[in-house]
Amino acid sequence: MGNYLEYIGYIASLIVLISLLMSSVKKLRWINMIGSLIFGTYGFLIQSYPVAIMNLGIVLINIYYLVQMYGNKDYFQLLETSENDAYFERFKTFYHSEIQSFMDQEHSMNTKGSFKVFVLRNMVPAGLLVGNIEGKTLHITIDFATPQYRDFKIASYLFEDQKVFFQAKGINILKTSSGNKKHEKYLKRIGFHQEIENGQPIYIKELS
Repeated sequence: MGNYLEYIGYIASLIVLISLLMSSVKKLRWINMIGSLIFGTYGFLIQSYPVAIMNLGIVLINIYYLVQMYGNKDYFQLLETSENDAYFERFKTFYHSEIQSFMDQEHSMNTKGSFKVFVLRNMVPAGLLVGNIEGKTLHITIDFATPQYRDFKIASYLFEDQKVFFQAKGINILKTSSGNKKHEKYLKRIGFHQEIENGQPIYIKELS
C-alpha cells in the first residue's frame, strides 16, 4: 500500500512539473489543476493534511482563473502591415526561431507586395498572417500566434469571423503547406483539407 501511495505522489509531482512547461496559460492552469487535485488526494491518503489543504487550495485558485479566462470576452482586430513597417521587422526578428519551428518559410516574409496582417487581441499583437494573393487565392506562407495566445481563438476569429475581410479583397480560397505534424494537426482542426498538388500535399480552405 505504501508503494502504491508513493507512486501517486510521483505522478502528481510529474503532472505539476509538466504544467510549468506549457506556453499557453490556459493549458498550464488545466494541467496544474489536475496535478494539484491528485496531490491533494495523495496528501489525504497519507494523512498529511497540510499538503492536502495546500494543493486543494491551488485547485480552487486554478478553477477561479479558468472561469475568468472562459468568461472574459476578448477584443480582436486586424491590422494590415507591410515589409517597411518597423514593428513588423522587430516582431519578425523576435519570433524568428518560433516561426521557423512551425513553418520553414521565413524568407517569404520579405516578399514585396505580399499580404501581411497582424491579429490584435485586446490591442496586443498576438498573431501574424503572411501570404501572397494570386487571383482569388491567398497562398499563406506564415500563420503564427505568439505562445501565450495559442488557444485557437485567433484562428477562429481570422478564418471564420473574418471571412468578409478576405472576400472584400477578392480572396475566396486559402492555401498553405504544412511545416510539421503539429502544424498539420492545427490546419485540420481549423477546417483546412488536404489535397495533392504537383506531387506535394497542400491544405486548402474555401471561404464560402
